Amino acid sequence: MRLAINLLAVTAAIGCGSPAPTPVTALVESQRFVDDLTAISGNRYPGSPQWQAVQDLCADRFAELGYVVERHRYATGVNVIGVRAGTRLADERILVSAHYDSVNACAGTDDNGSGVAGTLEAARVLALQPHARTLVVACWDQEEAGLIGSRAYAKRARAAGDVIVGNFVFEMIGYRSTAPSSQKTDPVLDAVFPDQSAAVAANEHRGDFLLIIHDVAFASAAAADVEEVAAELGLPTVVLSVLDGLKTTGDGLRRSDHAPFWDAEYPGVMLTDTANYRNPHYHCGGGPDVMADIDVEFAALNIKATVGAVATGLDRP
Repeated sequence: MRLAINLLAVTAAIGCGSPAPTPVTALVESQRFVDDLTAISGNRYPGSPQWQAVQDLCADRFAELGYVVERHRYATGVNVIGVRAGTRLADERILVSAHYDSVNACAGTDDNGSGVAGTLEAARVLALQPHARTLVVACWDQEEAGLIGSRAYAKRARAAGDVIVGNFVFEMIGYRSTAPSSQKTDPVLDAVFPDQSAAVAANEHRGDFLLIIHDVAFASAAAADVEEVAAELGLPTVVLSVLDGLKTTGDGLRRSDHAPFWDAEYPGVMLTDTANYRNPHYHCGGGPDVMADIDVEFAALNIKATVGAVATGLDRP
């Protein structure tokens, strides 16, 4: 069963009377997320002091956790990459990532400070024990300028022949609303995904779910892992499974750093609170994107669901 793998233990129970294993999802600590998000929040426009501070935070934290760290410098920016080699299937890689830049003059707490803080907490939890496959954690640069950092990495990975078998991208994971009519939808996507649109409508358009967008060809199992762990946690999800024809033409499905991996024929799963379809302060257009908007419980559930799914993928036979 997949669930048995999702609930990986950091400490195995050995012998009669030993304590029960601790589920990997239970190791996510909300306060660590809050502390990191507080440090991350602030104008992170490329080249700004806070952009540099968060770049340094990603690099320093990955190093502290035992990852081999690279500041991947490409023509116009810097990605921060951490690699933890697998024990048995080290040639196969699974990624967890988020972009660390923000639009100018905006604190970007949800967009995408929440994703970066989620990546840091996932990196910590997943480093607590060895895994069969190699884990790569990343803070991407210049997402807001057109997915530039992740595209540079994906192209390099394809040229190097990297085998990426799983790829989880956090894109705004902190905003939730249980109020009716708080969730907008895209009419174009409604036509393509009528069942999912109907489910949102049946829930009175409440913005209380995690949206999972994934490619069908490569990432179906990874998305299903997230969905299954989320169900165990009581976290509602809506899943959009993207066929090959829509991977390049469906603009509404390509709005984060999973898209360059699709273009490089790698898997990609985007995990999101749906951004401007729910958060009225997206890009600070309707007000500041600050800590007051963050639903910590919701963000923690999103991180837990992802950590459980990543652990499954890292150790799946």
